Amino acid sequence: MPEPRIPAAQLCRFITAAFERQGLPPGDAATVARLMTEAEVQGSDGHGVIRLVPYSKRIQAGGLNLRPDIKVVKEKAGMALLDGDNGMGHLVMEKATRIAIEKARNCGVAWVGARLSNHAGPASLYARMALAHDMIGMYFAVGNANHLPPWGGLDMLLSTNPIAVAVPAGEEPPVVLDMATTVAAYGKVKAKAQRGEQMPEGWMIDRNGQPLTDPRRADEGFLMPIGGYKGYGLSMIVGLLAGTLNGAAMGSEVIDFNKDQASITNTGQAIVAIDPDAFGDVDEFKARVDKLVRELRGSERMPGVDRIWVPGEQSHARKIANERDGLQLPAALRTQLDAFARELGIPLLQDH
Repeated sequence: MPEPRIPAAQLCRFITAAFERQGLPPGDAATVARLMTEAEVQGSDGHGVIRLVPYSKRIQAGGLNLRPDIKVVKEKAGMALLDGDNGMGHLVMEKATRIAIEKARNCGVAWVGARLSNHAGPASLYARMALAHDMIGMYFAVGNANHLPPWGGLDMLLSTNPIAVAVPAGEEPPVVLDMATTVAAYGKVKAKAQRGEQMPEGWMIDRNGQPLTDPRRADEGFLMPIGGYKGYGLSMIVGLLAGTLNGAAMGSEVIDFNKDQASITNTGQAIVAIDPDAFGDVDEFKARVDKLVRELRGSERMPGVDRIWVPGEQSHARKIANERDGLQLPAALRTQLDAFARELGIPLLQDH
């Protein structure tokens, strides 16, 4: 029998209470909880409430600054660099995105980088924020653990290093690409392990080059880059833009936050906001996006293909369904959250 569905607002209250109990100021706890819940609602289950316990381990080990002074340390008209002061990554990137959007209103385009940040959830969470302002959002990040060697190598020197792009449309759902530079994000590996499921062949291989499908043995191998050597190159470039450019960790400097809860990760991220108004009429642009989406969706299909999907459509559909029906969390995750609530001395999820 499937687990009962949980309203998103109920999950958000639970996460907020858990962070407040651990010392986050109420406003910050609410912001992080809202963004984690949004991740869950849009179907990014590898970056939603499944991360509550790992984040909390870092808090309890002293690896996170609960009262950071997140500030701009360099700035020009169309850019800024934030120092996250080792705060929660959600707080750093929420502020970075607000700054990028405001600057893009004046400059047409704005790039805001961050250093001394932390894991901030799914890449599309921040790219999507620009959509509410009829802007295009782009996000880059250095992953919080190295799971990818250079092409042909064995030393883990690169991460999943995700990229997301969100483009507003008119009557159609927005076009949203959210991808790791590996075949699968490591959060998906964690989610598979949580649900007791096997990984498809092609996600990971072991150090002998053989397929690795048991997510519980993930430490014995590494993720595969998308497109072979091209994915390796893309991971490196994203890391240079989100990490090295900002003075954040890259390569051997990256801290595996799955194994080291106390060290400062110095995570690097970047958000770009582009205002279509700087290029022409916004409504006309959105209408042209609609036209392209319909052309792609309506194009001739291969035999056995029921539908051609545009990036972001399936996530959009999941978001609508989850907002309507509530969230369905795996039984193992519910058990973990209940145990954690008892440990913290807060009401169980079902009681919020």
